[in-house]
Amino acid sequence: MSTYYLAEVIPPIRRFGWFGLSRDQVLLLMAAINEIFLGVDIYLAHRISGTIVPNEWIPIWFGPAAGVLLLFVGLVALRWRSLANVLATVVFLASIGVGLLGAYFHFVRAILPTGPAGEQVTVGLLVWGPPILGPLTFCLVGVLGLSAAWQESPADSGVLLLPGRFQIRMPYSKTRALVFLVGLGILATVLSSVLDHARTPFVNPWLWIPTAVGVLGTIVSIALGLIARPNRVDLTVFLVVMVLLIAVGLLGAYLHFHENLTAGGQFVPERFIRGAPVLAPLLFSNMGALGLIALLDSGR
Repeated sequence: MSTYYLAEVIPPIRRFGWFGLSRDQVLLLMAAINEIFLGVDIYLAHRISGTIVPNEWIPIWFGPAAGVLLLFVGLVALRWRSLANVLATVVFLASIGVGLLGAYFHFVRAILPTGPAGEQVTVGLLVWGPPILGPLTFCLVGVLGLSAAWQESPADSGVLLLPGRFQIRMPYSKTRALVFLVGLGILATVLSSVLDHARTPFVNPWLWIPTAVGVLGTIVSIALGLIARPNRVDLTVFLVVMVLLIAVGLLGAYLHFHENLTAGGQFVPERFIRGAPVLAPLLFSNMGALGLIALLDSGR
């Protein structure tokens, strides 16, 4: 029997058909949207240097291309599920590769290979250098996408059906695995936020809000994943924290937007390129939304 954790907390939600989409299809749609926005966000981030070098164009072009291709794969899945699974698997594996490659490039840029022993890698270099955890968002989207592309049969069994009639038996059900992944995604998001905000260094008390909520979200998500049969209280706490993450992300985006305006409230594009990244806080909202999706009916 499938689990529908969100309906256990909010019973009337069973009436909603989610436009006929299954949880996996909603996840795939989120993955496609994430790929597109990642490309846009990285383009704005790479514009800071004034010149985008060839390696920096890889994620900029890959993100939108992968997102559009995934939307096309969703249409293909309406008639040819097996072919769609193969195409989605290739895209998500490529996304993981792009993320790992980007993290490597950022790490190389953030270290001093010719520095004295023990000073090649320091916290200061990681704070002021390119964000090492940023590119790993591609990896997270890739892993979440793979979990959605590979059907679990029967529901909550932990058995995933791979292309070519292969199977993988996971130690946890897909629902619990998704919650774990959300927890790891929140952890990466809050660590990236802390490294970014450390440049100020936390003189603005507002900066402690995403840190505290991010840590709370990480703990609550991993704790829920460890519980084999969560009760309504466990699920309610998780639901509230996910909604809180969404609110924090929206608040952060507003504050970043307001910070980039001139003293007279005027919009200057250059300030939005080199100032506080407006899209970055929305990663908190994104992780909160993914947490809510994980609570949808596992049998659909």
